[in-house]
Amino acid sequence: MRFILELARIILIFGLLGAIFSSVLKYVYQSFGVIQYEWLGYIAILLLLFVAYRNKWQFSGWYKGKGREKLPQSITNLLVSFSVALLIVPSVFSYIL
Repeated sequence: MRFILELARIILIFGLLGAIFSSVLKYVYQSFGVIQYEWLGYIAILLLLFVAYRNKWQFSGWYKGKGREKLPQSITNLLVSFSVALLIVPSVFSYIL
């Protein structure tokens, strides 16, 4: 039962926060005139939510089973850096193309 509650929590976190951050990002991209490659920013949001979940939010949920551990620091840094690059790339492409 705890597993199902945690799965519902994950879906709500990613769904609600993903929708909110995607709306904000869409507004920012529109203000910069970005009309293509917006999906790269949406992938970046999902990666950032994944890192936040694995490093912090999973420890405050219902699931208490095995497999609950933080991401290694090198993986965390890699994913966050890649996400920031993905957030910037659509703006750069809109100016270049």
